[in-house]
Amino acid sequence: VALDLGLGIFFALAVMGVGVIGAIMAGWASANKYSLLGGMRVAAQLMSYELPMVFAASSVAMAAGTLSLTGVVEEWRWWWLPWQAVGGVVFFVAGLAELRRPPFDMPVADSELIFGPYTEYGGLRFALFLLSEYAGIVVLCALTTVLFLGGWKGPFLDAELGWLWTLLKVFALAFCVIWLRVSYPRMREDQLQKLAWAWLVPLSLAQLALTGIVKVAL
Repeated sequence: VALDLGLGIFFALAVMGVGVIGAIMAGWASANKYSLLGGMRVAAQLMSYELPMVFAASSVAMAAGTLSLTGVVEEWRWWWLPWQAVGGVVFFVAGLAELRRPPFDMPVADSELIFGPYTEYGGLRFALFLLSEYAGIVVLCALTTVLFLGGWKGPFLDAELGWLWTLLKVFALAFCVIWLRVSYPRMREDQLQKLAWAWLVPLSLAQLALTGIVKVAL
């Protein structure tokens, strides 16, 4: 742990949400109307999937009674796995959509809409865009590990092998990200929005309500 912030969960989500500004600015600065359209699509997708992502994270914060990422891990128990499973799936899927990873890469689909807001960029600028995407994969997998999989807690020797358990969980989730890329076809724009508003938002609200009921009952 580098720094234990009292509002660690919301800080991490806020930093991840800044990407929408970069996408719009990249599309607008290209002086290309198709790139601008791609940037607007990115913004619409990020705004749609930010809501279920925040709801799912709020469910864990409510269960742990803290917004600190370290505090969440310390309060985590093994029976949270089935109890918070729906929230974990919603958080991970919404995170993939936030990163515009396949099958949620419609805004940057080169075969349908040139290459979204990145069309006019090459060299180091293009490399930085892709670097931010792959760095986001690590951040998403690490956040999912900390919030829903117990972070550095493992079957034994948490104090000595906590770093190993964390890396194993992050690598397993990163494998799932790559596996989804090659296993599922790209979703249409209307399917992207329908998944967010018709499925993920209600599921995250249901998870939030379930967490509230369990906390009151306990």
